[in-house]
Amino acid sequence: MDNWDEIRTAYQVARMGTVSGAADVLGVHHATVIRHIDALEARLGVKLFQRHARGYTPTEAGRDLLQVAQATDDQFTQLESRIKGGDGEMRGELVVTALPNFTPLLAPVLAEFQVAHPGLVVRFLTGLRLFRLEYGEAHVAIRAGSAPQEPDNVVQPFYKQDIGLYAHRSYVEREGPITVERPLESHAFIGPDDPDSRAPFDQWMKQAIPRERVVFRVSGSGEVIDALRGGVGLGFLPVWRAIDEPDLVEILPPRPEWSAESWLVTHVDLHRTPKVQAFLSLLKERVKDWPCAGIKS
Repeated sequence: MDNWDEIRTAYQVARMGTVSGAADVLGVHHATVIRHIDALEARLGVKLFQRHARGYTPTEAGRDLLQVAQATDDQFTQLESRIKGGDGEMRGELVVTALPNFTPLLAPVLAEFQVAHPGLVVRFLTGLRLFRLEYGEAHVAIRAGSAPQEPDNVVQPFYKQDIGLYAHRSYVEREGPITVERPLESHAFIGPDDPDSRAPFDQWMKQAIPRERVVFRVSGSGEVIDALRGGVGLGFLPVWRAIDEPDLVEILPPRPEWSAESWLVTHVDLHRTPKVQAFLSLLKERVKDWPCAGIKS
């Protein structure tokens, strides 16, 4: 790879956001950074960055290059560690992605890991988008639903969440409990804005509850909790979240068909890197203390 120095420079510019920041990381003069970027853009025939007063922002092509460069940099780190026979230096970034509802559980573990390895920058990315591990978008992904099937991923069973149906005490006082005269399907529900949500409890709701009774529609579990607190209607929550809400009333207890499986996913090329292995070891230890469940056997 004749132009690896230039690619590595572009990677650091994209990561740091400024020429001076990249120069500091690389230990070179800022003029060298600019020269590398200009030469790489000329060779590729595309603009990799938008220049502005605050620094450099990657274009779409720049983001693609960043993903490949990050994966390559991690592979070089792994190779260096093997050659030296050591434990490998904890440096660079650790990128972990998960659904937003995992934040209260994962954030303390990630914080503990970063404090233990101050040379690492930890990036915790949440959302519904599936990050492409094969392009280096993340080192570790925690995914819900059925087991991922990508052939180049290492997939391990992780945390199983028991899910119950809850309402705020104010809703029950206002609307009354579930009765023959006031059956479940006549109550107001908090549910997904996407009617095709793949979550097992959302699939149950789709079959059992008329769509017009889903009167408050949201895109994430955080909004469900806020809507429940507001007394809007009935909504699904993991049991571990509900036990911290003393004003919630259990309407229906957890059912096996509502349980939410999750999986630890890493790419085969990065799975054995020291920082990934160290984080996975810590995570598997800490998950034993998570409420209502633990790491699956």
